[in-house]
Amino acid sequence: MKKQLHIFFTALMFYTRIPCPKNIDHNPDYLNKASRYFPLIGWIVGGISFLAFYGAAFLVSLSAAVIIGMIAGILTTGAFHEDGFADVCDGFGGGWTKEKILLIMKDSAIGAYGAIGVVLLFLLKFQLLSELVTTETITNQQSAFTILLLFIAGHSISRLAAISIVFTHEYSREDATSKSKPIAKNFSWKEVLGSFFFGLLPLLVLSFFQYQLLLVIIPVFLARYFLARYFQKWIDGYTGDCLGATQQVCEVIFYLSVIAIWKFI
Repeated sequence: MKKQLHIFFTALMFYTRIPCPKNIDHNPDYLNKASRYFPLIGWIVGGISFLAFYGAAFLVSLSAAVIIGMIAGILTTGAFHEDGFADVCDGFGGGWTKEKILLIMKDSAIGAYGAIGVVLLFLLKFQLLSELVTTETITNQQSAFTILLLFIAGHSISRLAAISIVFTHEYSREDATSKSKPIAKNFSWKEVLGSFFFGLLPLLVLSFFQYQLLLVIIPVFLARYFLARYFQKWIDGYTGDCLGATQQVCEVIFYLSVIAIWKFI
């Protein structure tokens, strides 16, 4: 149990800005094992985002509350995944060879493709979240609990989609310049099982209220499949930025799919 707590706190420290015990560091062995808790981190980020949204909704408009919830999530992760999304937009938008793409993604500066991509991503995420929540979310406890599960499930299943690329593809960079490389080297069935358990559990709980929502697995993992294939085509694998971009895209696909199911099924 003590070792598992250490691994969990390693994941928490690596993927968020939440303070951790002083004895936690970026131990490569624990970073490898920390991938099993990546979707569990989504529970925390999604929960914090919802609490910020829910609390703010009593003071400001729902639209403003949604923005506050988004800000809370970004502050919790330090824009870790959004930064990866921006780097992927810059790298694949401006590079035409593997070497050039990887070089651009390694650059800390954000370019036009990245800036435009992040702005459009935030606008789309804001609009989708605004459509998911209503005034009833605040006044009805059951409705609020459903939205809480949606926030958590969106973050957990998108992280599962991202980390699953580690299980099926090779890390692209041949050097050790990326801090994400240790989690990309080795994994066991425990990492795979843990990731799928924590990634799918919130959605399974949500399906008790509306079983049709299980269908969101299809578009989310279709998006994951095509993104992984695209990365493989251009850079022979993936990088940490690719995982961050996958998480962001799959999170948006999740919200879009939920709205589609509510409207048409």
